[in-house]
Amino acid sequence: MRYIDDFPFEIEEVENFWIQLSDSTRLAGRRWHPKDVAVYPLPAVLQYMPYRKRDFTAVRDEVMHRYFAGHGYVSVRVDIRGSGDSDGLMYDEYERAEILDGAEVVEWLAGQEWCNGSVGMLGNSWSGFNSLQVAAEAPPSLKAIITSCSTDDRYSDDMHYMGGCLLTDLMDWGTVFFGNFPRPPDSQVVGDRWREMWHERLENMPLPIESWLNHQKRDDYWKPGSVCEDYSRIKCAVYACSGWLDGYSNTVARLLSNLSSPRLGLIGPWKHAFPHAGFPGPTFHWLQE
Repeated sequence: MRYIDDFPFEIEEVENFWIQLSDSTRLAGRRWHPKDVAVYPLPAVLQYMPYRKRDFTAVRDEVMHRYFAGHGYVSVRVDIRGSGDSDGLMYDEYERAEILDGAEVVEWLAGQEWCNGSVGMLGNSWSGFNSLQVAAEAPPSLKAIITSCSTDDRYSDDMHYMGGCLLTDLMDWGTVFFGNFPRPPDSQVVGDRWREMWHERLENMPLPIESWLNHQKRDDYWKPGSVCEDYSRIKCAVYACSGWLDGYSNTVARLLSNLSSPRLGLIGPWKHAFPHAGFPGPTFHWLQE
């Protein structure tokens, strides 16, 4: 991977800012934007996931979001409800609250004085999943998404079941889920509330494996977040990516076949990663597109 740090626009970063939702929950965000105020307002790019912007994804975020900001976008990374430094609790993957929050965040960004009203979403894996799912909510300001290594069918083409068979990935992923997401927020961001927030997460985090094992057939549990239930709900443009060595490459063809909105697909010689960071490669410098 080639690191690029010479951009058309000089970049400023806001390490933490708050997005207050309609129910008073605050989501923590990190923002990169062009320094020259004369170029505003600008379109915004959102990545929205639970993987802790302050540490877990900090280096990866810095590389990709700086690239967008350096080319004239306001690029934003947000911790979902109940994760990282954000308020609230999370109980499972792709909860209804997470997706509705995401749609609200899109409209919040569109309403800021530095935004021209156009917002895009992107993501790999979890943030690729919820980019599709938020797109299905059709927030008016969401113009396009990039979904990488994701699925349109949470039951039959994800880490839980495949063709009706229970996958060992369900156990592995459930352990990662339970071990990672109840971790404490950063006291330098949330202040003295950090311990209370942490205890609340520990006390309320369920065993997600239990929920997944209780739904071994396709039922209503798997429908939320499975955009294959109604592809027509997605109105915005979609760029779908995956790797031949990733478990989600089938999604790209299904999206291209079933969406009626503008769409583009890319599959390359890599595993579960964005095209520019794919292994074994060669990678594809898709950001330049």
